[in-house]
Amino acid sequence: MNIDKALQLAAKHYQAGDLQQAEHIYREILKVQPDNTDVLHFIGIVFYQIGNYDLAIQYLIKTLELQPNNADVYYNLGNAYVEKGQFDEAIDCFKKSLQLNPNIAEAYNNLGVVIQKKGSPNDALPYFQKAFQLNHDFIDAYYNLGNALKEKGQFDEAITYYQKALEIDHDHFMAHYSLGNVFQEKGLLDKALKYYQKAMELNSTNPDIYNDIGTVLQELGQFDEAITYYQKALQFNQNFVKALCNMGNVLQRKGKYDEAVQFYQKVMQLDPQNIDAHFNMSLILLLSGKFKEGWEEYEWRWKLKDFYRRDFPQPLWDGSNIRGLTILLHAEQGFGDTIQFIRYAPLVAERGAKVIFECHRELKSLFQNVHGIQQVIAPGEQLPEFKLQCPLLRLPFIFDTTLETIPSKIPYITVTPVLIQKWRDKIRHDDFNLKIGLAWFGNPKHYNDQTRSCSLDTFLSLVQLDNFTFYSLQKREGAEQSKFPPEGMKLLDLTDEIKDFSDTAALIENLDLIISVDTAVAHLAGALGKPVWTLLPFTPDWRWMLNREDSPWYPTMRLFRQYSPGDWKSVTARIVEDLRALIRRETIEGLEQST
Repeated sequence: MNIDKALQLAAKHYQAGDLQQAEHIYREILKVQPDNTDVLHFIGIVFYQIGNYDLAIQYLIKTLELQPNNADVYYNLGNAYVEKGQFDEAIDCFKKSLQLNPNIAEAYNNLGVVIQKKGSPNDALPYFQKAFQLNHDFIDAYYNLGNALKEKGQFDEAITYYQKALEIDHDHFMAHYSLGNVFQEKGLLDKALKYYQKAMELNSTNPDIYNDIGTVLQELGQFDEAITYYQKALQFNQNFVKALCNMGNVLQRKGKYDEAVQFYQKVMQLDPQNIDAHFNMSLILLLSGKFKEGWEEYEWRWKLKDFYRRDFPQPLWDGSNIRGLTILLHAEQGFGDTIQFIRYAPLVAERGAKVIFECHRELKSLFQNVHGIQQVIAPGEQLPEFKLQCPLLRLPFIFDTTLETIPSKIPYITVTPVLIQKWRDKIRHDDFNLKIGLAWFGNPKHYNDQTRSCSLDTFLSLVQLDNFTFYSLQKREGAEQSKFPPEGMKLLDLTDEIKDFSDTAALIENLDLIISVDTAVAHLAGALGKPVWTLLPFTPDWRWMLNREDSPWYPTMRLFRQYSPGDWKSVTARIVEDLRALIRRETIEGLEQST
């Protein structure tokens, strides 16, 4: 055998992509020269290219036994270990390669990639930087540095390096795609869409792109367009779990709950532990009044990526005998959720437990008088000793709450008479008109706040009514609108004097009616037993259920639902009509009393 000609022929087949023929020739050469390190190295590379990483590692290790100072072999062996997921071995190989030859830019880059995969993006940064210092046109190094910065949450810096990669290669698919990801994370949806669409032009068969474009369109409220892109993603991969779950979510947002359930069920068939599918299914079950199944599925919220969770060494209460023990109940979500579910504290106390409650500082004084609670503390304050703990919204699950067994003893929150009198004195001058409290804006961090909140101008039609004085109950976000109410609206704003929710509750106690969007004010009025009219978006939060004007949680509450997405006009029209009816009743009752 002419070894030189055989090597040339093998190289020719390798360059042509005929890896099997190249492997065959290398094997024949090794029969003649079993210690030919070049051939051992080359056949290791061939097996790496084929995807047979075990054989690649075997031949590359054999090469190093014969030639222990070959930096390129260490580099290629490191790459094979990466594919096998043996990251520590890969790191060791890349470092040895660089000790022998500190000018291999690819080794620095790949070393950074492995270190990042091991969960240390910060430690990976200098290796990427060294890689493009050695090779100013090294696109992968710029791109990978962008990825590491993105993982650290340094989005602006990540954008800089993705764009550097695009300066070298305008058609770098992953750089466009990753820029879409980063701009979406930053909430710059129009920019995200621009880069996703360019990525789609470069790779029109990638289902991930269509899915991500769908998520941007969904965030923009363009639900039908989002559905179109999710469908395209599913055309390329009918079992694409993310797209199936997103399809369920957008259908849920459109109020097509039965269709959404079908998608969630398919997701759970493909991925029984899919957190998003289980959690979203729980919301539909609770919305539909199927509480038994709904509370159980709602426990999946603890596995959601961004769900806030307190960790305590004390065990979680499972509903077992608690008599004589001290339990810490703790708020887990927003103000409204806490106000709604504090009603369960007396039921826990009735089981014979000493109940301590930890909640937001703004709610602390409000809950001092809740029956069954012996101590209320705020986060950061010294916790007393306790044996068990339980997050507040787990209690409906523990008590196996159904529609018929909702604890609806109202009021379950009370305000001290002194504080009520204090606020009565503040508004005493207004004894002739009906006094209505208004709240129009919720917590912007709420997942559905874009549709549940409105502006104060939404209540413009209320201006036409006489005999009413409106009081702002809006604190924090949206409160600045009370300085410029709709022309003609008599709106008094005393919120600067509200220190916490006890003050809000005392003011509410002095009003005749509360009109509020789905926010803490509505819950507080309901818990106090005050008449409250709650404005709901087309797709409401699960607690308000479907197709009813009352709430099983709050007997004094009426629900005013949108007939179509964004349709506050019809909601306020019904409110105006019912306020006029209220005035007529007040007038008739006044006449009857005078006679």
